[in-house]
Amino acid sequence: MDTSASTERTLSGYKRAPIQLVENRVCFAGPNSELSIYDTYEQAQKVSLKTDTLLYCGMVTGAKVMHTQAHDNIPFLPHESFILAPQEEVFIDFPEADYHKPTTCLTIAISKERVAQICDRMNDIMVNSLPTNHIIDPNQHLHTLHTQATQQVIDRLTSDFIRNDPDRDLLVDFGVSELVTRILRHHGRDALLRFTQNEPDASGLTCVLQWIETHLSQPLDTNELAKMACMSRSRFYDSFKKQLGCTPVEYQHQRRMGRAYQRLQEKRSVTEVSYELGYLSLSHFSRRFHQHFGVSPRQISAQKKQVS
Repeated sequence: MDTSASTERTLSGYKRAPIQLVENRVCFAGPNSELSIYDTYEQAQKVSLKTDTLLYCGMVTGAKVMHTQAHDNIPFLPHESFILAPQEEVFIDFPEADYHKPTTCLTIAISKERVAQICDRMNDIMVNSLPTNHIIDPNQHLHTLHTQATQQVIDRLTSDFIRNDPDRDLLVDFGVSELVTRILRHHGRDALLRFTQNEPDASGLTCVLQWIETHLSQPLDTNELAKMACMSRSRFYDSFKKQLGCTPVEYQHQRRMGRAYQRLQEKRSVTEVSYELGYLSLSHFSRRFHQHFGVSPRQISAQKKQVS
C-alpha cells in the first residue's frame, strides 16, 4: 500500500479554493502542536520558511528543492522527512507546482517544551550507548527517507488532527510523542554512528556496529557478535535492543535499506545495489525495500531523475 496516497486521501476533505497561489496554508491546532497543510499552485523560488519551534515537514505530492545554510539544492520528495530546527531558516523552490496539480506538503510544529520532555527520556534510555558527554540534540536539521512505519504514524496523526473526535487532543498528543521519539532515535543513531566511525574500538557496542556497517552484505551470527562485544549472548541481545531500539538483524536491515537509498540516489542500478548489499534475488530486495519505505527502488530512481 502506498501510504502517502493515504495521506492525500485524508487531506482531500479540507480542499477549497486557494486564497494565495504560493504556500496556501490551512491550519489545525493541537496540544503543544499545530498541523499545517501547504498547497502551492505555481512555480516559485527561494520562498522562506522559519519557525520558533521544531518543525516536521513531510511531502505529500510533487517535489520541492530545499536550501539551508549548510546545504544547497536538496531535493525533497514524497516519502521523505525534513526536520527544521527552531530558528533555522530554509528557502524553498517549487519546480513542479501547477494550478491543476499543486505541490502539497504538511508540517507539524511541535513546542520546544514537548520536544525537551521526550528528549530527556530518550537521553536517559541511550545514555550508555552515546559517546561520553554527548546527548541527543534535536536542534539540527534532518533530511531522510522515512520508513513505512513512520509514514503510518504521519497518516494517523494527520487524521487525528483533522477529524472531530471526542478524544482528538489525547490522540494527537500520543501521535506527536511517537513522531518526536522516532526523530530523536534517528538523531541518536546518527551521533552513535559518527562516533563509531571515529572510535570503532571504544566499546563492545561500537566494535559490533562498525563490523555491521562494513559487512552489510554478510549474514549475521549473533553468537559471534556477542563474542566481539565481550558479552554473553543474552546480555548482548538485551543490551543491543535497549540501546538501538531493535535487534541486530533488524538494525542491519535498516542500515542496508539506508545504504540502498543512498546508492539509488547516486543513480546506481537497482540490480547493482541489490547484489552489493547481499541480496541474491532482485525480487526479494525490491520486496524488502517496498516493505520498509512503502515505495519501490525504481520509484526512488525515477524521482531522483525527475528532480535532477
